[in-house]
Amino acid sequence: MAVSPDDLVQRTHNYSIVDEVDSVLIDDARTPLIISGPIPKGDDQLFLELRPKVESLVESQRQLVSRYLADAKQKLKSENTKEHEEGALMLLRAFKGMPKNKPLIKFLSEPGIKASMLKTENFYMQENNKNMHVVTDPLFFVIDEKTNSVELTDKGIDLITGSSEDPQFFILPDIGSEIANLEKAGLSDEDKLLKKDELMQSYSVKSERVHTINQLLKAYAMFEKDVEYVVMDNKVKIVDEQTGRIMDGRRYSDGLHQAIEAKERVKVEAATQTYATITLQNYFRMYNKLSGMTGTAETEAGELWNIYKLDVVVIPTNRPIQRKDMNDKVYKTKREKYNAVIDEIVDLVKAGRPVLVGTTSVEVSELLSRMLKIRGITHNVLNAKLHQREADIVAEAGKKGIVTIATNMAGRGTDIKLSAEVKAAGGLAIVGTERHESRRVDRQLRGRAGRQGDPGSSQFFVSLEDDLMRLFGSDRLVKYMDRMGVEDGEMIQHSMITKSIERAQKKVEENNFGIRKRLLEYDDVMNSQREVIYTKRRRALYGERMQVEISNMMFDTIEGLVIDNHQAGDFETFKMELIRIFSIDCPYSQEEFMKGKPEEMTEQMHQQAWKSYQRKIEMMSRQALPVIKNVFETKAELYENIVVPISDGHRVFQITTNLKKAYDTEGKELAKSFEKAMMLITIDEAWKEHLRELDDLKQAVQNASYEQKDPLLIYKFESFNLFKGMIDKNNKSVVASLAKAHIPIRDASQVRKAEERRRTDLNSLRTQKDEPGAGAPGMGRQPADGQPPKPQVVQPIRTEKKVGRNDPCPCGSGKKYKQCHGK
Repeated sequence: MAVSPDDLVQRTHNYSIVDEVDSVLIDDARTPLIISGPIPKGDDQLFLELRPKVESLVESQRQLVSRYLADAKQKLKSENTKEHEEGALMLLRAFKGMPKNKPLIKFLSEPGIKASMLKTENFYMQENNKNMHVVTDPLFFVIDEKTNSVELTDKGIDLITGSSEDPQFFILPDIGSEIANLEKAGLSDEDKLLKKDELMQSYSVKSERVHTINQLLKAYAMFEKDVEYVVMDNKVKIVDEQTGRIMDGRRYSDGLHQAIEAKERVKVEAATQTYATITLQNYFRMYNKLSGMTGTAETEAGELWNIYKLDVVVIPTNRPIQRKDMNDKVYKTKREKYNAVIDEIVDLVKAGRPVLVGTTSVEVSELLSRMLKIRGITHNVLNAKLHQREADIVAEAGKKGIVTIATNMAGRGTDIKLSAEVKAAGGLAIVGTERHESRRVDRQLRGRAGRQGDPGSSQFFVSLEDDLMRLFGSDRLVKYMDRMGVEDGEMIQHSMITKSIERAQKKVEENNFGIRKRLLEYDDVMNSQREVIYTKRRRALYGERMQVEISNMMFDTIEGLVIDNHQAGDFETFKMELIRIFSIDCPYSQEEFMKGKPEEMTEQMHQQAWKSYQRKIEMMSRQALPVIKNVFETKAELYENIVVPISDGHRVFQITTNLKKAYDTEGKELAKSFEKAMMLITIDEAWKEHLRELDDLKQAVQNASYEQKDPLLIYKFESFNLFKGMIDKNNKSVVASLAKAHIPIRDASQVRKAEERRRTDLNSLRTQKDEPGAGAPGMGRQPADGQPPKPQVVQPIRTEKKVGRNDPCPCGSGKKYKQCHGK
């Protein structure tokens, strides 16, 4: 988004060395990088207004699920086959409605219960989910944890609509059929236009309402406080699921962050719009050479080669590993697991060993902290809320009897130093309270112990209620534990169980790889378009081939006008478009236009438009030159740049140009600066709008899978048409602004008044509307009495001598300019 080459911050992409390469190139690659900014009317949001409806919806679902669960418990006890089947169906409904419901999770861990539910689910999933509606229709909404999605049912829509006066409150109108009905209605053109405007307005309002409701529902149903995010300083902050650290400055996109803010009763920030986006995969593939280092890349060797063409080379350890990695201890419920974890910590502390307890969320770390306080065990907690003390806590983590409870962030990339006494006692003990989605994260936790040949041990505790086991765990494991008749508090430790857990992790890794691969496939489509736009933008930024670029834009625009109107036989539209875009008359009569060859007419019209444009540029340079000369010859030592207002008839652009270059080229540098500014402004505006349309398109094409079509193919085809349309529209916008460019002239009295008012510094090429009555943009207006016009002057805005980015700020703060007023 730079408007000057000095603002560019990236060097040429020659080579890159990435630390923790698997974390960056694999884990973080599911989320694209986005630069966003404010949008007009960004504060006009419906989140607070619609929040009560969603809260009512979620509460109704909670009560319904509780009722289904209570009935299921009764019916599943019955020996009557029919009642047992009804109970299993009710249990499945409760699971589809709220899979994270704690009493439901506890009930599913009882012998035979989960197996009954899975059997019922398989029955309704037959024939491509043909009968699944029988399960989901009585619910208000359906949650799918594996795909991280939530979908309203008809019953839920009725509940939301019922609380409003409008029966169509939540129903989007079918634009196509509605417009077709209007065409058949026999209305006058004026009434038809009015009705169409009303229809589009209604669609716009309702689509915003539907989107807001969906995002609020996702915030309430899918996102948990102290797991996916924390609330600190009255702000919602995202927690990185891989490292456990707060991701400062990051926000969920598409209104989801605002929905969570509304849910948590904190200030809902203004909506933002995507200015630029790229996936991490495509960003790092821009480098000619790419490399990295990590301790846990071996399991992802296939993906690193497929996506980045990177080989994984395993380097042997400096000293032999003495750490003992025990098989996992598996319990039926989380309660039993956490009690066992606390007992293990107490035993290890008594043995004089330091303990590092790894947790997956802030919530679990705080729960274990409370349990340890009850047992009187002194400990440190390191999570997203307390990350400031990380260095101090990690420095103490290797001392005798010290217990450190931490999310994945603890000591990543640092050695936990052990004393001789601790080494003799057995070294650092790692206690994992849950298996992570990725095997690499577990290995990173294990790798905190046994560094450089130190002794140590690692032990993971798992329960069948953990998210990993609930979502991806093997059904055989559940049946095995049922068959063994495991009692409350009893633990199973077996290599078969450990392998089963690793298989579940592989399933998650494959699922995540699928997400990353699909994201990359969609971004590859956008990447080719991005390269075209950024090449155009970079040329404009450096002023390369500007005349050629503008000439090509004019030719393409004229060619499109000639071909379209020649085929349609519409001479009047062609004439009007030439005047509207290029401000030139058509040199042909209607007969000549209809009989002429499009190629020849395009060439002739292009030459005429180009000559007209060159004349206007020449005129602008002559108008500005007297003032440029005056400023340069009298105050060159004070000013480096000069700002000249240039209008295209609708907006006034404050164009900054170098004073010396403008003087040396007799004003021609001003025209170059204007061309550059127009190219940058129109490209940025068009690209932002195109990104929004592509985002909408990506959502829309997903329904193609119901027609047995590949959404990606449709996305490629439609996005190409959108891009082609955007380029044509962008070309028209640029050439129209350039062809109508002029310096708005004001008489001396208006200039004096204008100077008295404080002018806003618009060096960053923002635009302002012409003020009514503040001197028309038209040049050289003739007075009504026929007298010659009064003397007129061009009054450019002058800027101070340019301050370097690293120079002290002129305001006297003592900071560098880039950190103060140049920020």
